[in-house]
Amino acid sequence: MSPERRAWGSLESDVMTVLWAAAGPLSPAQVQQQLGGDLAYNTVQTILTRLLEKGQARRRVNLTGGRGHEYFPAENRATAAARRMRAVLDGPGDRRAVLRQFTADLAPDDAELLRALLRDPDPGAPTP
Repeated sequence: MSPERRAWGSLESDVMTVLWAAAGPLSPAQVQQQLGGDLAYNTVQTILTRLLEKGQARRRVNLTGGRGHEYFPAENRATAAARRMRAVLDGPGDRRAVLRQFTADLAPDDAELLRALLRDPDPGAPTP
C-alpha cells in the first residue's frame, strides 16, 4: 500500500501556517517539530527554501547561536490572501464572474462587512 500523498501545495501552506502562528523566526527543526508527523528535516528545509525563492518567506542567520537560518513570513496572512485574490482577478477569465461567484458564497455577515469596507475602506483615516 502506498503512503497517502498530500494535495499539491498543501505542505507549503502548512509551513506558512506554522510561520504565521510563530512569535518570531523559526529554524527548520522548529518548523519540523510544529508540523508534527514524520516529515524529514530535509523535506522541511526544501519547502522553506522554495518559499524563500517564491518570496513568501524570508530568513536570517540563526541569532540563538545555532547553525543555519531562521525563517519568517515575508508578509502577514491577510496580505498574502489579498495578493492571491488579486492574482486571480488579474488572471485570464471573466473578472465579473469571479467576483460574482465570490460574493455569492459569502456569509451574510461577511457580505455586510464587504459592503461597509467598499463604502469606507479605511474608517480610521482622516477625511479629506
